[in-house]
Parts: sequence; structure tokens; C-alpha cells
Amino acid sequence: MELEAYLLSTWHPDTCPEEPLFQDQPSTQWVDLKIKHHSMAADQLSGTVEFVAVFKVNGKAHRIHEISQFIKQNDRWFYVDGEFPEIK
Repeated sequence: MELEAYLLSTWHPDTCPEEPLFQDQPSTQWVDLKIKHHSMAADQLSGTVEFVAVFKVNGKAHRIHEISQFIKQNDRWFYVDGEFPEIK
């Protein structure tokens, strides 16, 4: 799956999962992505992105609200981890 290959290539090796990201699930249709907030550290080597993504599975809408942490290494940005504000 192309999306999975891309996600894994942009995930920091220290936190990247070993198991597949997508199991045998019905096709997902991504509908919308809104960036709510972003910030970068003073050294410009780490940053935070808060987003809401909307997607449909079998016609039913779902949303993901995440605050993601990124780091920059060798001029590339890598996803490190995230938290889901509504779950706290």
C-alpha cells in the first residue's frame, strides 16, 4: 500500500511500529484535513502540529484529532509521536 510506505518512511525509526499500519480493513476514503495549530522550536529542529482529519469507512464518517510531535534530522522531518486531546 503506497500510503503505508510513505507513512513509514516519514516516521522516526525510534518510534516507528514494526507491525503493519493497515490491516485487512475496508477501503478508507480521506475527506478533509484541517491544521488547527503548528509551532516550531527556537532551534527549528522540532515542532508540533495539531490537526483534525476526517475520513469515511463504509460511508460512515470518523475523525482523528491529534497533536503530533516532529523532529528534523538531515534536513528531513520525521513524525515521532502524538496524543489525542479528547482521550485525556
